[in-house]
Amino acid sequence: MLKKYLLVSSVLATIAVISVVYAYSLFFGSGVKKEGDLYISSNISYFELADSLRSYVKHPSLFDIYAKRLNLENSYKKGYYKIDRSMSIVELVRKIKLGMQEPVDVAINNVRTIPQLAGKLSHRFEADSMAFLKALTSAEIAQRLGFTSETFFSMFIPNTYEVYWSTTPEEYIARMAKEYKRFWNADREAKRKKLGLTRVQVMTLASIIYEETAREDEMARIASVYVNRLRIGMPLQADPTVKYAMGDFSIRRVLYKHLKHDSPYNTYLYRGLPPAPICMPSVVAIDAALNPEKSKYLYFCARPSFDGYHNFAKTLSEHNNNARKYSAELNRRNIK
Repeated sequence: MLKKYLLVSSVLATIAVISVVYAYSLFFGSGVKKEGDLYISSNISYFELADSLRSYVKHPSLFDIYAKRLNLENSYKKGYYKIDRSMSIVELVRKIKLGMQEPVDVAINNVRTIPQLAGKLSHRFEADSMAFLKALTSAEIAQRLGFTSETFFSMFIPNTYEVYWSTTPEEYIARMAKEYKRFWNADREAKRKKLGLTRVQVMTLASIIYEETAREDEMARIASVYVNRLRIGMPLQADPTVKYAMGDFSIRRVLYKHLKHDSPYNTYLYRGLPPAPICMPSVVAIDAALNPEKSKYLYFCARPSFDGYHNFAKTLSEHNNNARKYSAELNRRNIK
């Protein structure tokens, strides 16, 4: 009788151990059946979230048990999460409860206006373009960071930044303010002061250079033309500022009628730099503005070969000769 009892006990103990091991494997082993990108927004209900998560796991009932144990219903965090097959149910639930979301890469470049920036950012964050536009045009936020509404755009340094999808527009701006301070290191500050320009003026000059040429190896030479003009009080007469003033970037050929458009951004009518950048310049353009080539050039004109480069001149007569050749090629190509 005793042997029978011990045998039964042994069998029950073995079953219990097997059950524990099996249960452990279900909770802590690979419990995900498919990979995916999960976005948890601010307005998602737990019912919707749980329903979505059940579609990822092999045993939905076990997910419900563990989610209830950790009170996930009242503690889940919004954000972007990557789900892969190697995860266990325990890892999945804890990840969302603790807000262990994945960062996303946000690239900002080739932007001309604040509304365009707002639209671009809305594709990489939970917040929509209107929320970003409201923050980016806030006079209060701009002033708090040392800018005006007009110069605020100069704070954004083009680069690819690693941020969280759930970051709010205000948090994003605060992050960009830190990046701005980091960008203006001692070396750049020394060069800026040597030129006698403010940070906004450097960014404005860089924005004109960036709009003038896509050839990075030519930017420092173009910078020298504008720096030389600024030093002698000569109007910059930069065609991109006219396009910006008119709000028409599709203009291929700046004509005399365009030059008469009255705006503080029109450098044909107003001396010195415009009030603020006309686009978001590249870092190469910014550094070109800070490191202008030493030259005596006062003029430049696009080459008639249309290779993206320019012919530079020290005298007006030389420049007019270059301009006539370019104008003739525009006419030949019927570019108006």
